[in-house]
Amino acid sequence: MTVRAASSVLVGRHRETTALRDALGRARAGEPTTVLVGGEAGVGKTRLLEEFAGWATDGAARVLVGQCLELGEAGLPFAPFAAALRAVLRADGPEVFAGYEAEFAPLLPELGRTSVALAAPRAAALSDAPRGYLFDLVAELFQRLADARPLVLIIEDLHWADRSTRDLIGFLVRAARPGRLLLVCTYRTDELQRGHPLRPFLAELDRARGVERVELGRLDRDGTAAILADLLGAEPLARAVDDVHDRTQGNPFFIEELAVAGDPIGCAALPETLRDLLLARVDRLPEPAQRVLRIAAAGGTRFAHDLLAEVAALPEAELEDALRAAVAAQLVVANPDGDYEFRHALVREAVHDELLPGEHARLHARFAAAIEAQPHLVAAGRAPAEIAHHWYAAHDHPRALVAARAAACAAADRYAYAEQRRLLERALELWELVPDAADLLGMDHLALLEQTLDAAVTAGDFSRAITLTRAGLAEVDADAAPLRAARLLDQRGRLMALLGKSDGSRELDEAYRLAAGGPPGVERVRLLADIATHLVKIDPKKAAQVGAEAATDAEAFGENVSLLSTRIALLCHGERDLTGGLVELGQVAAAARASGDASTLVLAMVFESDMLCELGRYAESAQAAEAGAVEARRVGISRSTGAYLLSNRAEALIALGRWDEAEAVCAEAARIDLSGVTGLHWLQLGAGLRLARAHPGADELVDRALTFLNRPYLWPNHRLPLHELAIEAALAADDKVEAVRAARVAVADESLPQLPREGWPVLSAAARTAARVGDRELAAAVATLAADLPARHPAARAHAAQVGALLAVGDQALPAWRAAVDAWRADGQPYPLGRALLALAEVTAAAGERDETAAAVTEATEIGRRLGAAPLVEAATTLARRVGLRGAAGGGAGADLLTAREREVLRLVAEGHSNSRIAERLFISPKTASVHVSRIIAKLGVSNRVEAAALAHRLGLLTEAAAPR
Repeated sequence: MTVRAASSVLVGRHRETTALRDALGRARAGEPTTVLVGGEAGVGKTRLLEEFAGWATDGAARVLVGQCLELGEAGLPFAPFAAALRAVLRADGPEVFAGYEAEFAPLLPELGRTSVALAAPRAAALSDAPRGYLFDLVAELFQRLADARPLVLIIEDLHWADRSTRDLIGFLVRAARPGRLLLVCTYRTDELQRGHPLRPFLAELDRARGVERVELGRLDRDGTAAILADLLGAEPLARAVDDVHDRTQGNPFFIEELAVAGDPIGCAALPETLRDLLLARVDRLPEPAQRVLRIAAAGGTRFAHDLLAEVAALPEAELEDALRAAVAAQLVVANPDGDYEFRHALVREAVHDELLPGEHARLHARFAAAIEAQPHLVAAGRAPAEIAHHWYAAHDHPRALVAARAAACAAADRYAYAEQRRLLERALELWELVPDAADLLGMDHLALLEQTLDAAVTAGDFSRAITLTRAGLAEVDADAAPLRAARLLDQRGRLMALLGKSDGSRELDEAYRLAAGGPPGVERVRLLADIATHLVKIDPKKAAQVGAEAATDAEAFGENVSLLSTRIALLCHGERDLTGGLVELGQVAAAARASGDASTLVLAMVFESDMLCELGRYAESAQAAEAGAVEARRVGISRSTGAYLLSNRAEALIALGRWDEAEAVCAEAARIDLSGVTGLHWLQLGAGLRLARAHPGADELVDRALTFLNRPYLWPNHRLPLHELAIEAALAADDKVEAVRAARVAVADESLPQLPREGWPVLSAAARTAARVGDRELAAAVATLAADLPARHPAARAHAAQVGALLAVGDQALPAWRAAVDAWRADGQPYPLGRALLALAEVTAAAGERDETAAAVTEATEIGRRLGAAPLVEAATTLARRVGLRGAAGGGAGADLLTAREREVLRLVAEGHSNSRIAERLFISPKTASVHVSRIIAKLGVSNRVEAAALAHRLGLLTEAAAPR
């Protein structure tokens, strides 16, 4: 994978960009304005100002930039002003200095009459012209430049500024105050140690009128993900984002350095250039401070003073002196609660990597022993994990094994199942290195493996879990322990389906055979109940049989609570009475809550939100899913059972027309990095949402979702929505051949007649395809399926009416589309209503019903704009123009007709670029570029690219394309 060396996008700086733009607005009005932009090294100050400078230049402002040099107080005086004025000289010539070339010569030697004498500027040269006079001349020059057009003067790296530069800045801010000048200065906050000359200077500037400070913080996780996506050219894995964000703590420069180091998911070792940069400031510390910093690095990014004192075993005064030096160097920060923290996690990592092998083991062993003796030295609840980590790092394998198992148990008590799984994996790793492992842990290897498997499943790490089932089945003796073998087979069968490898029936059948012949008891009841639950989607009849057998045993052993999840599965699949099912589901949820069965409670909430959505009670569905997601997070199962609550909520929000909220929920699901098909539902919903909004990233998300169709097996309720997505994506791209192919595949799916909820949207999409391309054979296939497919609930009834309208011909079309619009109004989903209104408008326009056409177009346009559904608005605008309803859609030729992205594409079309070149320039796919060009041609009412470019020139759209970024 090719990785770009630096990110081309500005991420997470909306507040700061707005502040700078507002400041320029005040400067334009003649109000003296200064902005001081602070932030640590690498946080993106220069990138922010580059973006702002481009925007200001496009807005007719003049931008001058000067850089302070890292030469200290004895360095070149006025260096940033000299750089800025040199740019003025090159652009405007010496005449701009109005006859004062000799006075400016100390700043610009090339202006002097005797260039040899003035070739090396010196501070003493200013004695020929009093400094105050020179300051006045500089202010007057800036005033003249600002009179012509607003002036932005950017002084970078003020922490390196010499005294003369600071004095001139102070003069411009407090005394001269030239009109229409915006002064922007940047500085590194992590360079301002005690006694730094910039600290009192900034305090003085803060008291002046018109001075504003803007502090750049580190990026959040989403910002890190956005930079990685830009650098890698693709969406990064969620776990890769977590790794990079944890290590870089959101510093953009560090993110770029790790990304370009060679491994797109974050390199294991720090790049040498970055390591040297991080250690440079450490190397300047006194040796005692460096020694304490090395000890602290073994303790972690955050460490308590008392713990460090215990491990370092230094006199208190010596320890405090060392920490004071580290704090003064901005390497460590002191927290109000008395703890310390490395300012950057990567600094700690670099220092820790410098430890010698023996030193590394010795320090970690001392930390482990100290925490074992005094657990209160670390945060509450963290002692077991800290002890396990340090014994492992100290290479004390027996202690590390016992500590890892103990920490895993503690993690499970806190519902931290992912952490539990990692710790148990470490115990499995250490097992072979400890001869008496079984005696130390009091269990055999298979029992440890089974615990690890359970943790992996609960944490939603299905890929790792299925590997563990294979290892367990290789180790278990099915004849001696049939229930253990059956449990492993049951889990493997379910995981095979979750990962799309097979339906899992072979494993589940064998699990039932072993369980049926196993010894009676509570364990067997629970196992049979689980097998029945997992069989429901594959073989409902056999699931009912196994469930009945489990119920009989449960009565005998008083273990009815084990059947709760089976009851949920049986009542939520097959022919369902949803209203009655909700009542029974509530009873199951109450029983689960009473028994403390959090997993079953969350499962009940999953199906409750799902049933409410199918009934058309979308607001209730969204609320139920939100409440369930909270419960899932509380008990640590957001990546397994609870994953469906996020997508259920997104589905309800989409139906309600709350698309921005739905996108946020999909983004949350993406961050969780769901495994297997648990991540498919949100992916399919998010892709559909992006298609409806013509989002630039729609193609990528659609492709990711549709790759699931390549898996050997998908549950039908997951497969059918993907068929619908494939059809809609082809129609959005105006790829009629692909749309017909996808529609034929969809209507041939043998599961469609058994799943009305998923089947009706597929038939709608297929009918739309048949209508668009005039495919009578496809239309007939859709009609045959629609005739027998039940439509019991609002959305299904609306889809049925819409399919009828799409297939209607002649005089039947108008009443059919009126019925479809009424059905969608009854259901309450705005987007399909908007699409139906647009189709109705087409038919009414052909029938001469002009008033009805105008009303339908107007309402469809309002819906599209409210949802941000650009294609719907575009289609309404095009229809309005075509039938002469100029005011109906509120559209017209010009900027309002084209999106910002389309104006960019149009500008490149006018420059003569091909679709491939446009895609390369805008970092989109050629297919997306082609779609944009087709839409532009349709919107502008022209027949080809040449006419589009010509019309754009006449309407001034190409000027708009270069509007402020």
